[in-house]
Amino acid sequence: MFKLKENNTNVKTEMLAGITTFFTMVYIVVVNPIILADAGVPFEQVFTATIIAAVIGTLWMALFANYPIAIAPGMGLNAYFAYSVVGNNQNISYETAFAAVFIAGLIFVILSLTPFREKLIEAIPANLKHGITAGIGLFIAFIGLRLTGIITDHPSNLVGLGNLHSPSALLALIGLAVTLVLMVLKVNGALFLGMVVTALIAFFTGQLDFKEGFMSMPSLPEGMIVLNPWTALMDVVQNSLYAVVFSFILVTIFDTTGTMIGVAHQAGLMKGNSMPRAREALLSDSIATAAGAMFGTSPTTAYIESSSGVAAGGRTGLTSLTVAGLFIAAAFFGPLVSAVSGLSAITAPALIIVGSLMMGSISQISWDELDEAFPAFLIILSMPLTSSIATGIALGFISYPLLKVVKGQWRDVHPLLYVFAVLFFYQLAFLPH
Repeated sequence: MFKLKENNTNVKTEMLAGITTFFTMVYIVVVNPIILADAGVPFEQVFTATIIAAVIGTLWMALFANYPIAIAPGMGLNAYFAYSVVGNNQNISYETAFAAVFIAGLIFVILSLTPFREKLIEAIPANLKHGITAGIGLFIAFIGLRLTGIITDHPSNLVGLGNLHSPSALLALIGLAVTLVLMVLKVNGALFLGMVVTALIAFFTGQLDFKEGFMSMPSLPEGMIVLNPWTALMDVVQNSLYAVVFSFILVTIFDTTGTMIGVAHQAGLMKGNSMPRAREALLSDSIATAAGAMFGTSPTTAYIESSSGVAAGGRTGLTSLTVAGLFIAAAFFGPLVSAVSGLSAITAPALIIVGSLMMGSISQISWDELDEAFPAFLIILSMPLTSSIATGIALGFISYPLLKVVKGQWRDVHPLLYVFAVLFFYQLAFLPH
């Protein structure tokens, strides 16, 4: 079913890759409820809704698209939901905001059923694709360094070297060393084994404990938050949430598309300039966004942490199926998941190493042609500095056609790029981001 032989992989490798991806991204089931709780949504509601959305999107990716890419509610979009949409508007409840997410999800499904998103993947120039992959790599490596305190904020220079004697930084550095040794020795499942060793060290040094136990029953205290599409549409119209819906759609389209291209490139699954089964893959996040809003979570996206599973050998939907199965199990192991994912030093080494692997795409950029190189450079630079994949892509999409027009090569640019250059400029200039 998953064409393992055709993709030069096996069941053991795929399952190990799925476990690796799961543990690098499972923090979302804890972080997402914490962020959305600031908008007034009950923690248990978001915890369960996050898992439902992740399972629906990732299962779709596994069974219909056969890609090793996991789907879950996206970081950044949850903060936008909690602090910009609900937090800054006293008249908008979280139920109304979920109606906007639901409508954005439905529009998203319609767009994914058309050739539009597939055409978009083909329209993105090769150098921008390489820039997106490298930018994501730098971004997730920076996340790993920042979460563990190896890199920290600085009053003058914005960022600086953290306290390397802190337990978190020391544990992350030890985990990084162990994982690198295993990678260099070409041990199968090195990323996952590195996390296991790091977790054991954390447990025996008292950094990891299970005071809350291991298991609890999942619950949805609010039940279904959005049920009727017509009522949801009326909520959007009455509260004039058009800009909110547009922002959700635009950011999610490019977050997911950029991540899928990056991960597919890394796995060697791209066929020339196109992505096989793109429509099936792109439907996964749009369906999960609509479903997630019904239960009470912010928009979903393809997870950049999927690249850790690809680095561990994942090449097919069996990796995603494993991730979905672990998310279902996680629903019953809330306290355990919370304990492990709450200690970022366990998963950070995988993010840092995967970041270095993804940076390999930088060698394929045409650095001797400034009109091709600079937009790619802008993407690579801005993704980690703005903590946003979509912002990096936006700056690349705006600068690329501009430089081509100046050079007199405007005919070489796909018309879709001009459309999105205008839309991105409008979003960055006039909409919250």
